[in-house]
Amino acid sequence: MRRSLACLGSLTLASSKVYFSETFNEGWKDRWATSAWKESEGTAGKWVTTAGKWFSDEKEDIGLQTGEDSRFFGISASFDSFSNEGKDLYIQYQAKYEKDVECGGGYVKVGPKMSDPTTFGDPTPYNIMFGPDKCGSSKRTHLIFSYKGKNVLKKVDLPYKQDGEGTSHLYRVVVKPDNTVRVDIDDEKVYEGNMKEDWELLAPKEISDPSDKKPSDWVDDSMMDDPESKKPDDWVDEKRIVDTTAKKPDDWDDEEDGEWEAPMIDNPDYKGDWHVKRIANPAYKGLWEAKKIPN
Repeated sequence: MRRSLACLGSLTLASSKVYFSETFNEGWKDRWATSAWKESEGTAGKWVTTAGKWFSDEKEDIGLQTGEDSRFFGISASFDSFSNEGKDLYIQYQAKYEKDVECGGGYVKVGPKMSDPTTFGDPTPYNIMFGPDKCGSSKRTHLIFSYKGKNVLKKVDLPYKQDGEGTSHLYRVVVKPDNTVRVDIDDEKVYEGNMKEDWELLAPKEISDPSDKKPSDWVDDSMMDDPESKKPDDWVDEKRIVDTTAKKPDDWDDEEDGEWEAPMIDNPDYKGDWHVKRIANPAYKGLWEAKKIPN
């Protein structure tokens, strides 16, 4: 099931101002609002704080944990509004999967203020979604940007680092003013590139001309049946034939056993299904594409 956090870990601009940080120490419940999005369906899970099975310092390593299996989880906390114009934005947090999940995500969503944080869930608008996600054989680290009301996934998935060892992983994404992005997991760079190239955020410069139509005589079949190819007169395509050597048993009683029929056997002369020979189509013009025009 889904595990979503509106904001967790730290949210920082390059000027070193920390807009949000959380260690889940005493009083954390006063800073967070648990989502009631799935309560009416009876599928909302309960959060607990714990250092987990493995830790160095139980008090210092405490964190937020999903306390039940096969449930939906969501929780959110607020921070002051800010602008990252002209500045680097850092989003960083730790996640640990102490056991494997069949379908779920441990990701962070950073977005606009909610009028009612208890409604936080999948439909809630956000600006950035970041973190591990898995469902069946599909697994990746998500980095999704919202642009003009559309949530845009990265064209190529980032690697998934939560496979079964039960250790903590440090996730960090840096968004820079020049629209470049860097992602580190456990202080190892897993991606660095440009938003314009690796997310389909902007409309293409050129589009297919809607008024351009494929000519009626355009041939886009590269191969054709050979008109000279004919099935040979002696071609045998009967796979099974009646066994002409079979004889009705002497003790066969037509009244009791029914009308006797000779058994079928494989045809020794069978040559398989016959197919007409295929040749290159001399009239082939290639795949037709509409001409491009400025968008």
